[in-house]
Formats: sequence, structure tokens, C-alpha cells
Amino acid sequence: MSPLSIIVRPATTTDLDAINRVIEAAVMTWKLPERVKRLFLSSYRYTVLDFKHLEAVVAEDEQKKIIGIAAWERADAKDSPTGHTALLLHGIYVEPSHHHQGIGRQLFSAAEVAVRNQQCDGLLVKAQEDAKGFFISQGMCSLQVEDPSRQYANRFWKGIDQLTR
Repeated sequence: MSPLSIIVRPATTTDLDAINRVIEAAVMTWKLPERVKRLFLSSYRYTVLDFKHLEAVVAEDEQKKIIGIAAWERADAKDSPTGHTALLLHGIYVEPSHHHQGIGRQLFSAAEVAVRNQQCDGLLVKAQEDAKGFFISQGMCSLQVEDPSRQYANRFWKGIDQLTR
């Protein structure tokens, strides 16, 4: 399927079942022990309450099947680079059968648009180990960990001046 046939649109609470199926399928591909994935999988699922503070978009194929999700919210100042405002990208999840087709890039672009629309200084992500390469390929830079007890090791940043136009 060509990436041109994918539509990215705002997510709604009626999409939750499909969104959570995509997240579960994506998480199960991570390079972690199966038991670990099963134990923390529920913390990755979204609920109606999450939609009160998150903004999310979904990617749909030509049959209107949800095959990707991205969600973000305003980042806490203590997580952002000093003096900067940011959107915190909670994650990008793509149905495994649709990996490497440009869907993740389209979802990432939607987050970049949100950074501009909300007049933030940049985009922040706390990436899962397997996803580091994707975020680097999107032009994000690794942030130095200054306090390992407080800061997530795989934090990435992309300033507004580096966002695609």
C-alpha cells in the first residue's frame, strides 16, 4: 500500500478499541521478554480519560481501518530542555504489517504541525529502546541525562527551527 493512500485524522474516543489493538500489536514486536511486555502492556493502552488531556491522531487505510496512532500533550517544564516549552510525544504506534511504509513519518509530521500550532519550542519524546533509530531518522537529537534518578535515558528533542515545513 502506498503511503499516499493513508489518511491521518484526529482520533476520537470511538476509536479507542482499534487504537488499543494497534498499540498492543506494536508493543508485542518490541525486543523485550514476553512476560515483561504482558506486564506493562496495560499502561500503554488509552482510555476515555486520556483523551481529556491528550491530543491524538490516527492513520487510516483505504478501508478506514486504523493502522497507526500518535498522541501528545504539553510537556512538563522539568522534562523539557531548560527554558523551552514542548509537546511530549507519548508515542507513535503502527500496525506491524504496515511498518516501513511511511506511516510513522506521517504521524510524526502531525506532531510537528501540533508543535507549530501550539507555539511550542519543540517536540520531546521519551523513546522505547527499539524506537531510538526512528526518532533519530526524524531529525531528533538525544538529550543528555543530567539526573538519572529523574530523567528518562532515551529522551529526544527536535526544536521548532528544525521541524519540517
